[in-house]
Amino acid sequence: MATATLSVDLEAIAANWRALDKASATGVQTAAVVKANAYGLGLSRVARCLAQAGARRFFVAVTEEGVTLRQILGPGPQICVLSGHMAGDTEMVADLDLTPMLNSLDQVTRHLESLPGHAFGVQLDSGMSRLGMAEAEWEAIAPFVLEAGPELLMSHLACADEPDHAMNEAQLAAFHAMTDGTGVPRSLAATGGILLGAKYHFDLTRPGIGLYGGRPYEAACPVVGLSLPVIQTRQIAAGEAVGYGCTWVAQQPTRVASLSGGYADGLPRSLSNAAMLWDGDTPCPLIGRVSMDTITVDITHLPHIPRSLDILGPNQSPDQLADVAGTIGYEILTGISQRYYRRYVEGGK
Repeated sequence: MATATLSVDLEAIAANWRALDKASATGVQTAAVVKANAYGLGLSRVARCLAQAGARRFFVAVTEEGVTLRQILGPGPQICVLSGHMAGDTEMVADLDLTPMLNSLDQVTRHLESLPGHAFGVQLDSGMSRLGMAEAEWEAIAPFVLEAGPELLMSHLACADEPDHAMNEAQLAAFHAMTDGTGVPRSLAATGGILLGAKYHFDLTRPGIGLYGGRPYEAACPVVGLSLPVIQTRQIAAGEAVGYGCTWVAQQPTRVASLSGGYADGLPRSLSNAAMLWDGDTPCPLIGRVSMDTITVDITHLPHIPRSLDILGPNQSPDQLADVAGTIGYEILTGISQRYYRRYVEGGK
């Protein structure tokens, strides 16, 4: 089989959720962020796993993701949509019982006029200048929005992965200023915010990347492995080049393995001539350019021809691979190809 195998440890995801739930202050609800196909790992299996672990509120990016998630989970769990109530969303929001996090006066007007009495939350901009209402806009409309009964007031930290960054305290103060005295449940912390401590937890935390084994949650159980099959090997002589652009030239006789996987599968081209793959605990350098469907690896030092090599696993996490690629673990995970065969591991087996 020439298809790479992505292994997803569902019990590790559940364990990470339980640990972050425990790390959240007493009385705080812990949600689960499953946007972008559960960070590339497969929404259906991951969402069911998190629901079984105890998650009762989920966050997705857009309404269409919420529709899919409702079909997976059925009635009961609350599904919050971070993009809010967009034009054309009304029937889906109503029919699938979704809870939009309203981001602007336009969205507030659309929601309250088209779905009076339907659940909603409000997203506030506490300093990130991304989604949500700025302080002045919120002050102008807060009285009638609060009268309509929002279920949640939320904001998002810009620098929670840097505990000493001054922006954390500044956003905390801004969020207090916008929400104190409202009597509405509040949420500020995603994974990084949970790790900042209880004063950031409010009534609800929203772990995302930490569920999937990523930074800044260094204590996370590892979740993913990715094994690329060897399609072909060849022996080349000193002076021969490998791959597009001839960017790698053998300095000595070299055995080259061509593996199934490339930038079409979410392996960044910036890994060219830089990444390591692994045969068990033995590192094998990626040589030449990452192409669309294939990478090439030096296996001269191996005593055998491997059937596959690992690019993610015990010796290399998504964050470590991202460091080599000059990006972040989020991008590695969410870029995972649908071509990969997915193997879900439950109960540590």
